[in-house]
Amino acid sequence: MSSINTLLVTIPATLDHIERFKAAAPSAQVIAKRSNDLTADDVRSVDVIVGNIAPSLLADAPALRWLQLSSAGADAYAKPGVLPSEVLLSNSVGAYGQAVSEHLAVMVLTLMKKLHLYRDDQQACIWGEHGTVMSPVGANVLVLGAGDIGSHFASFMKALGSHMVGVRRTIPSGDISPFDELHTMDDLPVLLPHMDIVVSFLPSTPQTRGLVNASFLAQMKPGAILANGGRGDLVVTDDLVEALASGHLSGAALDVTDPEPLPADNALWQRPNAFITPHVAGYWHLPVTLENVVDICVENVRRYVADEPLRNVVEH
Repeated sequence: MSSINTLLVTIPATLDHIERFKAAAPSAQVIAKRSNDLTADDVRSVDVIVGNIAPSLLADAPALRWLQLSSAGADAYAKPGVLPSEVLLSNSVGAYGQAVSEHLAVMVLTLMKKLHLYRDDQQACIWGEHGTVMSPVGANVLVLGAGDIGSHFASFMKALGSHMVGVRRTIPSGDISPFDELHTMDDLPVLLPHMDIVVSFLPSTPQTRGLVNASFLAQMKPGAILANGGRGDLVVTDDLVEALASGHLSGAALDVTDPEPLPADNALWQRPNAFITPHVAGYWHLPVTLENVVDICVENVRRYVADEPLRNVVEH
């Protein structure tokens, strides 16, 4: 058994959630405090933290043995020097599939039907029209990152009649549903010219940063849509602005940008064929996401106390 002395919970947990954490670690003192309110004193004696905190505060947590993130992304915490090598790090992959996939799917459908342009017309009191639109029926859709979120997105679009092609590091044997095809990154040059929609849920890694550059965009099918719900640094912003301005791409749906927040003078704001939301697809906006995160974190606390392997361990 691995005992926990002090368990700090920084997610917006309810009283019922806190009781679940206490039941998973009966001998622990469970403290609930939101991450924005934390000070160095709050983390100095804790040995387990559930939730994301400012990475700078980790230097003030000498007793920390395990950090369980509430986010799926862990890149800010996996960087060299942020956490001592002996501290366990795990994330909440599996909690955000519904929220992020639905958000990106609706953004893509909005671009396909040019609803964003009609919304702009509404604000300007213009009764106009914007010509032909696209349909998800029969569309070839490429998903970069065919994991939890990518699979949710594929299920959504496949139900609307799209042909779903996934890209991941390795291709599993057996059933690949909801995808119709699975490929690796090596196949991108062959796939991109045939895809009506390319959507990414990739994390930020040395291999993915700047992947969507001028060369990548030039390989995409003329009139295609690019969507990004992973990390903003996947895309070279200036190259995307050029592809949108030239008309090579019909649109871009972006919940993440590089940089964030996107500066007011960035040309991407002014592209009428860009649809931007401020990194809000995940977080706590869809209530089920918090329940999913709590389920993952409580189960990992139970596993930690029972000396069982943790879910979603991140190497750092």
